[in-house]
This record gives sequence, C-alpha cells and structure tokens, in this order.
Amino acid sequence: MTGANLNNVLDDFSHLPMEDKEYAFEVIQKQLMKAKRDAIADRAGQAKTSLKKGMVKKGGLKDLREDLESDEHLH
Repeated sequence: MTGANLNNVLDDFSHLPMEDKEYAFEVIQKQLMKAKRDAIADRAGQAKTSLKKGMVKKGGLKDLREDLESDEHLH
C-alpha cells in the first residue's frame, strides 16, 4: 500500500462513526494477529526444512560457545 492510499484509509477511518471505528479496529487487530501467526508458522517451516537438510547445529550453551570461539579464529 502506498503512503497516499494509507493516508486515504486513515482519513476515511477518521470520518466513521465510533461504532464502525471499533468494528474496524477489531477486524484489523484480528488480521494482524493472523498475519503474525502465519509468519511464525512460515519461520517454523523453514526451521524444520533446515533441520531435515542438516543445516542446523544442535547442542547446549557450551557447544555454542565452543562453536563461536572456533569461528573467531577463522577471521
């Protein structure tokens, strides 16, 4: 959405009756929550794919520190 379109939406919103503003707010809030859930699900899917391809390292904090320290020596 371009800035001009967003400004039009906001201007139209400001002219709505209070009841319609509240309804629009609820609808937008639900859509935002769904979009966030979808983004989390997509990221989880990417992580599963990376895990299946062996592109993910497993381990604890000690393993992470050792891995980071070994990478420092490469630079």
